[in-house]
Amino acid sequence: MKIKHIFYSLIIIGFGAFITFRIISNNSKNDDSKGKNGKSKVMTVSGIVVNTQTFDNNLSLSGSIEANEQVEIRSEISGIVEGIFFKEGSNVSKGQLLFKVNDVELRAQLAQAKTKQGLASENERRAKLLLAKEAISQEEYDVARADLKLAQSQVQLIEAQIAKTSVRAPFSGKIGLRSISPGTYINPSVLVAKLVNINQLKISFSIPEKYANEIKLNSNLSLTVAGSATKYTAKIYAIEPEVEIATRTLKVRAITENSDGKLVPGTFANIELPLDIIKNAVIIPSEAIVPIQNGKKVFIMKDGKAKESMIETTTRTDASVLVLSGLKAGDTLITGGVMSLKEDDAVKVKIK
Repeated sequence: MKIKHIFYSLIIIGFGAFITFRIISNNSKNDDSKGKNGKSKVMTVSGIVVNTQTFDNNLSLSGSIEANEQVEIRSEISGIVEGIFFKEGSNVSKGQLLFKVNDVELRAQLAQAKTKQGLASENERRAKLLLAKEAISQEEYDVARADLKLAQSQVQLIEAQIAKTSVRAPFSGKIGLRSISPGTYINPSVLVAKLVNINQLKISFSIPEKYANEIKLNSNLSLTVAGSATKYTAKIYAIEPEVEIATRTLKVRAITENSDGKLVPGTFANIELPLDIIKNAVIIPSEAIVPIQNGKKVFIMKDGKAKESMIETTTRTDASVLVLSGLKAGDTLITGGVMSLKEDDAVKVKIK
């Protein structure tokens, strides 16, 4: 029994010692947070006075440069290439002959078809005379006329096939590397070369859906490419009519002149897209913002104390953020030491 009483006594003494330690510790913290006169210790922090300014809202994006027009040059018929009339990597004009497929057999077929057409034409002429004399029936004349039409269509078909043996440029542009030589047997599946028009180039890019209402046709944008400091301008000429559900973005296309040929299709472009100019905008340093579960907050000084203010933001740059609500001109915004601040902490703000 004595051992039991001793055990309980030790537990009570230990618990009492723990409570005493906590009380002393809390009093010590309170003493540290107060000055000699018993008031809360004032924390010195840096800050700024919020001002409004005109904000040129620019959206930085990445896009791809594409040829204004491009096509794969192929032959519509099969045969032996008898001549190539373009130089790889050269500029060609619309309608220029690029290569020729041998058409000897087709011309022989054409001669045969024209002979049949001549005979059918003569038979139709005689049948028409006989019909006028009522020597044949209308049905017999219709047969002769149908034979003539058939012969004429056969001639037109072969002439169309012969025309396809001469492959011409559908538009002016630069032609790429060829994959055939004279004497090559080709068919429609063989890629001869690629033709692109690079005098004008398309710039394709996507913007977040929240900016969809700020994009307008014929708006100008600027772009640069890797390895060059030259800034080019382009004009928006087409906007996709709907937002892509998977990415929640809107596809936009602009066009730019490339008379010097320095822009190359297939490369990436760094785009600066100007949006609406915002007057009386509130712009603050990004370091002043404290992310929280329900959004973002900042601290402002009011009556010598730190006060929390929930804010709504939009466009941001490397060092600043555009604030839509939660701050106004004249507020003293705390920018330094915000992560250690709490509501109603005593502060002294050192204005930058």
